[in-house]
Amino acid sequence: MDFSLTTRLAAEFFGTAIMIILGNGSVANVELKGTKGTHSGWMTISVGYGFAVMIPALMFGSVSGNHINPAFTIGLAFAGAFPWSEVLPYIGVQLLGALVGQFIVYLCFKPHYDMTDDNDCVLGTFSTADASGSKANGFINEFFGTLTLVFGALAITHSPVFGHGNQGAGFIGIGLLVMVIVTSFGGPTGPALNPARDLAPRFLFQILPSHRTNRNAHWDYAWIPVVAPILAGICGALLYKVVFGL
Repeated sequence: MDFSLTTRLAAEFFGTAIMIILGNGSVANVELKGTKGTHSGWMTISVGYGFAVMIPALMFGSVSGNHINPAFTIGLAFAGAFPWSEVLPYIGVQLLGALVGQFIVYLCFKPHYDMTDDNDCVLGTFSTADASGSKANGFINEFFGTLTLVFGALAITHSPVFGHGNQGAGFIGIGLLVMVIVTSFGGPTGPALNPARDLAPRFLFQILPSHRTNRNAHWDYAWIPVVAPILAGICGALLYKVVFGL
């Protein structure tokens, strides 16, 4: 079934918002003081983000393609698999969805944000940072993590295994892919793998009222989870197209 652009944009908005609610909600549950999941560990975040991508894919994958990621949208456009005329509308609603989703996380965890004085722990529930203090390592990590995501997602969705009415299994496969990428690549940066997932929540972190006087959104790092995933999305989509076709 073909859907109108308006319907597809709505799917991208809701899909991105749900991804942030479930994904950054799992981060908040681990990182903030006083929650029942405090210090429950990285696997909680990995599973949370895997399902955070899987659930919107199952809901909206057949409607909009469930990009929910500007790097994926731009990569597909460069590979000739998505119209350039729809790139900016898709990215716009992805950013808006990420902003709304993060605000919902903030509202749900507001008492625990008030308890938590560690700036990096709070920022980690919004956006990403380089754990080693190396922007070069952060860029490399985000690039190869996103390259794996885009190339892997295209391979899964174009696999004959998931054709013939079995598309939902492919969406589950993408969720598992995200889960293992967060598990494997997560230590150095977070990771973002998605400009909307990082940039919109970082902006919200900057403007929300807070009792902390040492707030630092690390804007000097913010370009990395935007530029590296976009370049990786382009490379991943083109690589798949050259080798396997689209």
